[in-house]
Amino acid sequence: MAVPSMKTDKLSVPQSKDFFAVGVDVGGTKVAAALVDSTGQIRFRSRSNMVANGTASDGLDAVVLTVRKLICESALAPDFRAIGICAPGPLNPDAGIVINPPNVPCWRNYPLVAEVARIFQVPVKLDNDANAAALAEATWGAGRSYRSVFYVGIGTGIGTGIVFDGRILHGASGAAGEGGHMGIDMRGPRCKCGKRGCVEVFASGPALAGRMRQKLQADHEGSTLLGLSGGDLEGVTAELVGQAAAKGDRLALSVIEEVVEILAYWLGNIVDLIEPDVVIVGGGVAPMLAAYLDGIYKRWQGACINPRAQVIPIILSSYADDAGVTGAAALCGIGSSQ
Repeated sequence: MAVPSMKTDKLSVPQSKDFFAVGVDVGGTKVAAALVDSTGQIRFRSRSNMVANGTASDGLDAVVLTVRKLICESALAPDFRAIGICAPGPLNPDAGIVINPPNVPCWRNYPLVAEVARIFQVPVKLDNDANAAALAEATWGAGRSYRSVFYVGIGTGIGTGIVFDGRILHGASGAAGEGGHMGIDMRGPRCKCGKRGCVEVFASGPALAGRMRQKLQADHEGSTLLGLSGGDLEGVTAELVGQAAAKGDRLALSVIEEVVEILAYWLGNIVDLIEPDVVIVGGGVAPMLAAYLDGIYKRWQGACINPRAQVIPIILSSYADDAGVTGAAALCGIGSSQ
């Protein structure tokens, strides 16, 4: 049985009699956990490697060991009252089952909630990472003062979550809110989900990097990208595109403009469909897009039929990389009275 490596990061905080929840963020390569209080503050963290390609038990062990490390090393942990887990979909939040996530092949129709609850003897909640992040923002973060929140996480893929009156929109089977797989071109490239033309294949981090590589193949004169990637075209990443754009690289700037154009078109459809009170942008690609978000309004002129489109705020996530663990804790309802 594989044993995950583990590290922890203590935070200097005063003792508290507050209630806490443990938030767990499961990914294809890591398990992150945090002790979160009822104001959305992270009090303690732990992290380990995820054994995604092992057995179902190996994957469970990675989660259990990370949570046990958190509990053992935090003086505040005895007050925790629930565990929330966000994991890659597809999954069924009501049944607590992870169905068949591509990045975590060890779990197929796996009763993760039942297994974790059996071990720790506390209530356990499960949802996908985008829904959890949306709930964190709506409960404590950038969406706290809004009734209707649309969250989009742009990174390796595009995940979205919808929260209305403090509740995640799940749909009948828990599969609602998959905005990243909304088609914007029926003849476009095939997405990993099997559909063609999903916005994810045009505007995710890998899509942005791929767009940049195509431009460099055609014309790299004056661009700094190949220098940043050590001359390796395949080494061009979304992060490097952002670095080059910050230095004024014309090709990098043109790629970001193209991606913002696509996101504006897609988000315009979202606004016309559900009219959120706020659009919150998170994920690894969000920081490089920050300077371009206001430009979305210009692209909405004449493109959105919703009369409020020009006044709906488009803002960055408050939690950034902590959205997963904080959102997982929010699933437990610890901040619902805040």
